[in-house]
Amino acid sequence: MTARDLTPPSFRLTANRFGLLALASLLVLFLALPLVALVVRALPLGLAAWMNPNTLAALQLSLVTATLATLITFAIGTPVAYLLAREQFRGKAVVDTLIDLPMVLPPAVAGIALLSAFGRRGLFGPALSVLGIELPFTTAAVIVAETFVAAPFYVRSAKAGFGAVDKKLEQMSALLGVSNLATFFRITLPLAAPSLLSGLLMTWARALGEFGATIMFAGNFPGRTQTMPLAIYAGLESNLDSALALALILVVVSFGTLFLIRAVSPKGITLG
Repeated sequence: MTARDLTPPSFRLTANRFGLLALASLLVLFLALPLVALVVRALPLGLAAWMNPNTLAALQLSLVTATLATLITFAIGTPVAYLLAREQFRGKAVVDTLIDLPMVLPPAVAGIALLSAFGRRGLFGPALSVLGIELPFTTAAVIVAETFVAAPFYVRSAKAGFGAVDKKLEQMSALLGVSNLATFFRITLPLAAPSLLSGLLMTWARALGEFGATIMFAGNFPGRTQTMPLAIYAGLESNLDSALALALILVVVSFGTLFLIRAVSPKGITLG
């Protein structure tokens, strides 16, 4: 018996295994090097870059709008996710595809679609004007744009969570005389909670990083509609240090969010 025979198969560096490791290393380096370069450039920045009024305003606006968009998504997306997971109805595939569509739409298309619907000359613009509501180029427009592009991530995750709940538990609850609503809050919702939480985290992160639809539908006005991604775009021409600081903040927040999502996601439930 040779030393090679005593080596576990998983540790044998065959030619195929070496090739896979080499290709994997290339991809990891390709993805990591730009982020490392950003950290190296941004960390030594002075206090002026991190405490710049425009930087702080963009950070505050992004946190507020992303949080509101996530709360709105939770309120209107949970019933939709439950319906798609539990009910069969005509046109379900169309509804399911329509909800997922914003995830693959180019941001510019999403922005134009929002303007076509809610702009001053849009489909519903005149009706909104009669009610005294002007959406485009306002903070509310930022929230609408973020909700439009981020909501599908929550619905997809929540749908998987509701679909994974054992229906026998709900049936047992019904046999004990518990109402459907009480069963939902006592059994279904707690069991699906990890998927709902991971979906909310992904929705918040996606809303925080939204750029294309926001700049087209809400504009880029400091203090009113300029979120962190928009401030980074503007900073490339006027204040590179501020742009680098905001970019590093977004990287850290995104990394932390993804780490949390993987920590709370049930096994077998993929990220939206």
